[in-house]
Order: sequence, then C-alpha cells, then structure tokens
Amino acid sequence: MTDCSSCRSPQACDTCVEREETLEEALARIEHDERLRRIRHTIIIMSGKGGVGKSTLAVNFAMSLAMAGRRVGLLDIDLHGPSIPTMLNLVGTRLEAQNGKLVPAGYELLKVLSVGFLLEDQDAAVIWRGPAKAGVIKQFIEDVEWGELDYLIIDCPPGTGDEPLSVVQTLGHCDGAVIVTTPQAVALADVRKSVTFCRKLNVPVLGVVENMSGLVCPHCQQVVTVFKTGGGERLAAAMLVPFLGRVPLDPALVTAGDDGHPYVHRYGKSPTASLIEEMALSLLNTCEGDRQEQASHITPEEAYTMRIAIPLAAGQLCLHFGHCEQFALVDVDAQARTITNLTLVTPPPHEPGLLPRWLHEQGTTAIIAGGMGARAQGLFAEQGITVVTGAPVDAPEVLVRAYLDATLATGENTCDH
Repeated sequence: MTDCSSCRSPQACDTCVEREETLEEALARIEHDERLRRIRHTIIIMSGKGGVGKSTLAVNFAMSLAMAGRRVGLLDIDLHGPSIPTMLNLVGTRLEAQNGKLVPAGYELLKVLSVGFLLEDQDAAVIWRGPAKAGVIKQFIEDVEWGELDYLIIDCPPGTGDEPLSVVQTLGHCDGAVIVTTPQAVALADVRKSVTFCRKLNVPVLGVVENMSGLVCPHCQQVVTVFKTGGGERLAAAMLVPFLGRVPLDPALVTAGDDGHPYVHRYGKSPTASLIEEMALSLLNTCEGDRQEQASHITPEEAYTMRIAIPLAAGQLCLHFGHCEQFALVDVDAQARTITNLTLVTPPPHEPGLLPRWLHEQGTTAIIAGGMGARAQGLFAEQGITVVTGAPVDAPEVLVRAYLDATLATGENTCDH
C-alpha cells in the first residue's frame, strides 16, 4: 500500500485504498486470458549474448514442430534487429487486420509476426525506450489473432532486458526458455545471466544449445573443430539445467537463412537438420510430458547442489581413470559457483562396471576426467552422471572452479577404448 502520511485525509486519497477493477478492465482481462488459453505451450528462445544464432534456431525449431504435426506460431520480438522476415522470405509483407486484431503472416505451416512487418523502410532504426517496447510486445501477444496454437515460439533479442521481461509478464506463464550459446568463454559468461534471469522469474530452463560447435566441411561433410567445443555442455552441467546438444556451423544452414527457407525444411536429410529436429522433439516431449510432476520431487537444496568426482594420482587428476589412487569428491553450490566441501576417498578394487555404481552411491552428479572409454561413459550415463573428458592434469579445486566458470580447457579424450 502507498504511504499516504503526507495526505490531508487518507479517505480522500485514491492511492491509499485498493482500487476496484472497472467493467472495461474486467472485460479486457477476460479477453486476455481467453486469448492466451488458445495457446497451449510457449517457448522463449534467448541468450545473454548476441550473434549466437537465436533466430536461426527459433525458425528451425518452429518448423520442426510444425513438421511434427503441431500448430505453431513464431513471434519475433527483436525490435531493433528483426531477422525472421529475412529468414522466411517475408520481407515487405504487410499485415492485415480482422475484427480489430492483427492477422499474422503465413509461411508454409507457420503463423509469423515481426516488427519488421510494420516498418515502411527496412533500413529504418527503431528508437524506442522501455515503455514503448513493453507496449508493442503486449500488443503482439494480446492484439493478434493467433487462433488455436499448440506452440508459440518467441525469438528474443540478446540480453535480459525489457523485451524478455515484457514477454514473461504479459504471458503470466510459459513452458520455459531455451538458452543459446557458442562454446567460447566470452559468450558463456553472458549466457549465465540468462539462466539467472529465468530463475528469478520462475521460468523453467528447458535446455542449453551449444551453437556453432565445430564446422561442417562443405566437401567431406565431416565436422571440423575449428574452435574449442563443450562450453555449453559444461555450463549446463554447472548450472544444473538440461543440455539439448551441439549444432555445428553448416554453410548450408547460413545459405538457407539468407535465402529465406528453414534449413530443416530444405535440407531435412542432412545430419545437422536431424540434430535440430531431435532437439525440437525433445522440447515437445518435455512440454507435453509430465515434467512438472517429475520436478516436484526435487527440493530447492537439491536443485542447486552437485558433487563432482575427480580421479587422482599424487593429488592431481589421473589420466588413467580406472586405475586411480583416490577420488576427490567435491561438493559445490552451483548457483553461487562455490566449493563447499572436498573429500578424498579410496575406490574399491578395480572391476569392470563397478565404478559407475560405486560413484552413484557416493552421490556423484558429474565426473571430470582426462579420458574415458565409450562403454564406461555409457554406464555413467545410465547412472545419471555427467562425464567431462579431456581435462588437463591439475589439482581438483582448480579443475572444479574452472568447470563452474565454464572456462575448463578440454582436449582430446585420452582413452580410446
């Protein structure tokens, strides 16, 4: 309640008592709720960093869901740099109105809305302050005839400012956010803020995507590791959110976007398209499955704590995982990114398949190793334990701090069996 101590008479001050909702406001609220009820699921695509490929993934996730038989809308709220019209060959499209509501543009199976459709000059700069942005985004959700949708995919600009905040506040509820990053530390530092943003606003993080992770050679179609990879996966593990996967930089992916055609639609048989479609289906299963019931069994304390195991020899990481002298079990607060405890334990005598079960019994949630065979990694995955390989020889505290900061430099897996 507002402090009315300076008023002559509190009874005469409109702000010192709760104001009743007018009939006009009640009707608007009912219409708002009814319109949003016709959209079953909403997913926000966001990142703390620009240039990581949010719009590309938003377009291809939306098309993948539509190709899976869902009714999909794609909303572009990057007000200062809308990319969706170009990526869907809709530049120059003008919107029509129906019963006082805007009708989204159509592309194949999608309903699409972008501020780019409202600009007379595509080179014009949109110079708006926060309140104007919030008003436009509110209109894009409330004053648009989306009709019945299974999914509304929302492409956000970089950062955690007015645009994503306005979306969350207008929707009132959304299924969650997909956080997009590239593997480099300069991007990961900003992307962490997106995860924090979601937690503060009670928006579930559906997963992290590591985009531009390697390069698809246009000649042999093999993925070449031009820059380091794995940063997005380590960030997801450190922040205790799902990791959806890696998408390599494919020249055909860039060409498809410039030509105005969704990559998964034009190059549907390519390995990269299959990766994107698998991620989209994972989102579909998460949104339409019983995720809330599963999450209800996790306490707030469990959501932010993890135990990382590191095999040791002479106090440092041991490259021969199965024959180490000790394990360092490092407890961390993932939200604060701090080490809370470190315990040294001696493993049982080495037997095939024993360590995954034993470390699971110790409460391990992640392992940092120099190398590990594919079969062993599969056994740890069955126990729900994340494995990071290619770590350098160093003290456990140093490795864990780098892991939590998403700066752990990893090389080749030193085990090939």
